[in-house]
Amino acid sequence: MAPPSPPPAGAPPVKSAMRTLDILELVAGQGRSMAAHEIAGALAIPVSSLAYLLTTLVERGYLSRTDRRYASGPALRRLASLEGEQRLIARAAPLVRSLRTQLNETASFFLRRGFEIEAVVTETGVHALRYAVEIGQHAPLHSFSAGKAILASLNPAAFEDYLAKSARERFTANTIVEADALRAEIAAVRHSGIARTREEHTPGIMGIGHAVTAGGVAVGALSLAIPAARFNAGVEARAAALLTRSAALLSSDEAG
Repeated sequence: MAPPSPPPAGAPPVKSAMRTLDILELVAGQGRSMAAHEIAGALAIPVSSLAYLLTTLVERGYLSRTDRRYASGPALRRLASLEGEQRLIARAAPLVRSLRTQLNETASFFLRRGFEIEAVVTETGVHALRYAVEIGQHAPLHSFSAGKAILASLNPAAFEDYLAKSARERFTANTIVEADALRAEIAAVRHSGIARTREEHTPGIMGIGHAVTAGGVAVGALSLAIPAARFNAGVEARAAALLTRSAALLSSDEAG
């Protein structure tokens, strides 16, 4: 029998397959059991569709079910061999996809690299007017919302060390580079938990970010990039709420 032909180049992904992978990545990454409504909320999957997928995954041994809660099953645990950063990236992927799906704006997950951040997961919105982030792209902490979220997590001594040693480029007229102004900005981020950039790296682009922690230390951040033309108070509030929930799911009490 001849092997099946590969899908044609550019073929759209199968929605049920993508949702199945998102469920597996989410549950495996949490390290705890999750209720169906938690999974549905995190991944924006309709409950009717989710019930069928969960039943199938339990039957195949990829998930186990106890009192309406789902956890990694034996088949999935055999596949779960990722550690460190790669495990964190795998856990972030379905949450980034969900953020993009729910808002149709570019969502990304960044890891800290010294005085910079690196994009390791990204999903681009499909509006004609959008901002794209490339995997491997580096950006300075002070001009991206993800970077500001990480700065806000530093203890005072570490933040002052950053201010003393970093070279902060002014990318637009709105970029905050002065030490006192950045202190005030980061203090506001610490208070709210949400970091914002207002056309500070790219003209016309607003950013919203939230730190992701491991063992109480910020190792990265989730962010959304939204064109100013579509940005308003309602969009900002919804984005902040979704980022807060996603960051809580991705954060861990264990050191990375």
